[in-house]
Amino acid sequence: AILVVGADDGPMPQTREHILLARQVGVPRIVVFLNKTDMVDDEELIELVELELRELLDKYEFPGDDTPIIRGSALKALESDDPDSAEAKCIFELMEATDSYIPEPERDVDKPFLMPIEDVFSISGRGTVVTGRVERGIVHVGDEVEIVGIRPTLKTVCTGVEMFRKLLDEGRAGDNIGVLLRGTKREEVERGQVVAIPGTITPHTKFKAEVYVLSKEEGGRHTPFFSGYRPQFYFRTTDVTGVLTLPEGVEMVMPGDNVAIEAELITPIAMEKEVRFAVREGGR
Repeated sequence: AILVVGADDGPMPQTREHILLARQVGVPRIVVFLNKTDMVDDEELIELVELELRELLDKYEFPGDDTPIIRGSALKALESDDPDSAEAKCIFELMEATDSYIPEPERDVDKPFLMPIEDVFSISGRGTVVTGRVERGIVHVGDEVEIVGIRPTLKTVCTGVEMFRKLLDEGRAGDNIGVLLRGTKREEVERGQVVAIPGTITPHTKFKAEVYVLSKEEGGRHTPFFSGYRPQFYFRTTDVTGVLTLPEGVEMVMPGDNVAIEAELITPIAMEKEVRFAVREGGR
């Protein structure tokens, strides 16, 4: 990930939240772009912001001392017409740091195909296309697939794979693709469902999970919550309301606590053991 921090303001509460979320969703490395350095005249102030950032990264188990921090001004770089100018140099340095410091992700191609649906389109004369990033596995043209979650499970066939307007024979883990579905109407599928190999994932409304509740400083709640709390549960590309039940003997959960919960969602979502999710209050 690239974390952008203003040199004038330094790390803000949301900076902390973004670093924490990066840790929670498994982002392996972070590169920092220290923006608006043209607005800070004092070199020592910039060094202070850098130091603060490295300490914050350390706190959330990122290697603060080894993390590249690139200084520059995005606006000045954008306004510059010359790619070789001093103003544009920072962007090339950022890309260089990203290439050298962030490892090439290992594509999970050996597991059965699964793609969370981000968007649905209707293409006249061709049918319905669902788009998203392939989470794992490989899909080939002609493969039978299932649409799982939210609605009753639907069986169909992948009749085409497209990436950046090019037609392909297959889509692999990590690819952003469009999958053409045979005989499927636009209104039968929606964002938040998943396309998967039949029988590999099932929809559920009830589950048990381990959650960590963000503290007030991390951008979380200020007050405890109790059994019967109804937040939004974010799974892959969608959010759904659910009721949370605390274990026996646990009266309430305070911000900063780790707790085992049971939850019941109002709509079934495709889920499996160890799938990650986030819990947020509606509208926040």
